[in-house]
Amino acid sequence: TELSKVATGNTFYILDEPTTGLHFDDIRQLLQVLNTLVDRGNTVLVIEHNMDVIKTADWIIDLGPEGGDEGGRVIATGTPEQIAKVPESYTGRYLKAELGME
Repeated sequence: TELSKVATGNTFYILDEPTTGLHFDDIRQLLQVLNTLVDRGNTVLVIEHNMDVIKTADWIIDLGPEGGDEGGRVIATGTPEQIAKVPESYTGRYLKAELGME
C-alpha cells in the first residue's frame, strides 16, 4: 500500500476519515505511521472526526459551524490548544475536554 512505500520526504498524503471502523489499537498504530511520515518531511492532511486523532494534529482547520449548506466556513485554525479556546468551535469544545482544559 501507499503508506508502506519508502517515503521521499516530498509526498503530500490526503486521508479522508482513515480511522473509520478501526479498533483503538489500530488507530494508535496508524497515528505512529502518520507521525513517521511527517518526521521524514512529508505532509499529511487528515479529514477526521475522531478526537483521539484531532488532538494529536500539528495544525487544525476547523470548518463549520454545521454540515451541508450550514457549513464550509473556516471557524478556527491553529494548534489543538488554540482551537480549544475558540468558543464558536464545536471541535474546540470537545478538544477542551479531551485536553483537560476545562
